[in-house]
Amino acid sequence: MDGASSDETMAVVARYACDQLTVISEPDRGLYDAMNKGLGAYRGDAVGFLNADDRFHHPGALSIVAQALETADACYGDLDYVDRAREGRIVRRWRATPWRKGAFRRGWMPAHPTFYCRRAVADAVGGFDLRYRVAADYDFMLRALELHDVAAARVPGVLVDMDIGGRSSASLTARLRHNLEALDSRRRWLRSGVVDYALFAKPLSKAGQFVGAASGAQARG
Repeated sequence: MDGASSDETMAVVARYACDQLTVISEPDRGLYDAMNKGLGAYRGDAVGFLNADDRFHHPGALSIVAQALETADACYGDLDYVDRAREGRIVRRWRATPWRKGAFRRGWMPAHPTFYCRRAVADAVGGFDLRYRVAADYDFMLRALELHDVAAARVPGVLVDMDIGGRSSASLTARLRHNLEALDSRRRWLRSGVVDYALFAKPLSKAGQFVGAASGAQARG
């Protein structure tokens, strides 16, 4: 999915042309609108998103996902944030923890670039809510896991390398907006209060993810 970009994106995509790849390039209303178009156009058995500048950590990543979805409705794994301007140096390590019902109330979430679900789950959840500018992926995963009887599996190892500077983490303002939008999602679907535990637990849980933080720290996202 491409938003009618005027750079060299389509020239790069053309180098990978094959029968298994469908390319749609047209104006959209932003990232989540484009992702909704992708959901509408796709007819496969499983759904996941790999955004611009992100890469699979190794060639077998999708094979691991496919194996997990043989017995689970959704799966997710670990993610590394990398600085490509500094030769791919890892600056943050997101290490997933097991899913349990009610975990979103405690500040938990999976890394969205590693999140895959069966097509039936995506159809039941519906599209990304465009009222959220930076946390529609959080809202989508919350609805998938908390509102539906979904069996979610944590797969071992790093699945995706994510370039630093993503929409929800590019600045302090973006992080604040993401947390407030996530709170709004919890209030809508989980009936959280005006302020809830996850509003504080979610950002605090990320402290142990950054390289140079306490060794062996586990973060929930």
